[in-house]
Amino acid sequence: MRKPKRFHVYIMTNGPRSHVLYTGISGNLSRRVFEHKNKLVLGFTSRYNLTRLVYYECFVYPDAAIAREKEIKGWRRSKKINLIESMNPHWHDLAESWTDVYKPPAPHSTDPRCDPRKIPRSAGKSAELRDDVFGGK
Repeated sequence: MRKPKRFHVYIMTNGPRSHVLYTGISGNLSRRVFEHKNKLVLGFTSRYNLTRLVYYECFVYPDAAIAREKEIKGWRRSKKINLIESMNPHWHDLAESWTDVYKPPAPHSTDPRCDPRKIPRSAGKSAELRDDVFGGK
């Protein structure tokens, strides 16, 4: 039997009691934190160096997680700080020791089409007509 999917609402920052807080949602928290810590996704968290996980909650249903993320994002900063400190009073990085929890998959081949940095694209209905899909002729 397959393990049930979990959804996480989390808060990232760049230091203890930082001025910058980011609230997000993910179906794979360890992968998402790895991406934030290694600045693999360009955007707000990489721009402000938000690499410290200071809070997270787990949900079974995605709609509950989405509602909670929206709720937290609508709060004043002081209420977010109280939430963080209820779980993590010293603002420790909760993912500091997660280096072995998530390891990105290694490319299976030297084929440039297997580059993990590229976004996979659907071949579409004409895939059977293309000769580059399965190695070409």
